[in-house]
Amino acid sequence: MDVSSVPNTLAEAYIALGSNLNDREGLLRQAIEYLGQQPGVQALRISGIYETDPVGYTDQPAFLNMAMAVKTTLPPLELLHVLFKVEQLLGRVRDIRWGPRTIDLDLLLYEDVAMDDEELTLPHPRMLERAFVLVPLADVIDPSHPLQDRVSASAAAALQDGKEGITLWKITNWLSGSGHSGS
Repeated sequence: MDVSSVPNTLAEAYIALGSNLNDREGLLRQAIEYLGQQPGVQALRISGIYETDPVGYTDQPAFLNMAMAVKTTLPPLELLHVLFKVEQLLGRVRDIRWGPRTIDLDLLLYEDVAMDDEELTLPHPRMLERAFVLVPLADVIDPSHPLQDRVSASAAAALQDGKEGITLWKITNWLSGSGHSGS
């Protein structure tokens, strides 16, 4: 699917959110609010919040992770730039690869788009290897998405194993009556 040349095409995309510094839950909430206020972005569904052990660089606090589904008229690269803008608004500093951060926003999926650009690879290249992405994504992925079965099976296996260091921290209803509309 090539949405870059079709103006105002409405696409469904999936975003991973993570935070392990300061008020982790508050930063996740702010990121969702900011994303819902962006022109061309409408928040649809958000996952529960999962507390996860750090991966890669492990000498840091535990993360809170979640995922959200959005409808957007923005093409993938423009949506990615919106994510970067929200990260910057929330004080994201890129010091250490996989290091501590106020907020981390990753574009995981954009409809069934497959792309490998120097700035963006879709689907996210390591998404299917990471329980902290798969488990929240399984909460929000549309049943008709081509990767839904694989995401759900991998998430269930990760939770059953208990080896991945991920536990449900809180169920949210932040979108209920919040007026997220995007434009």
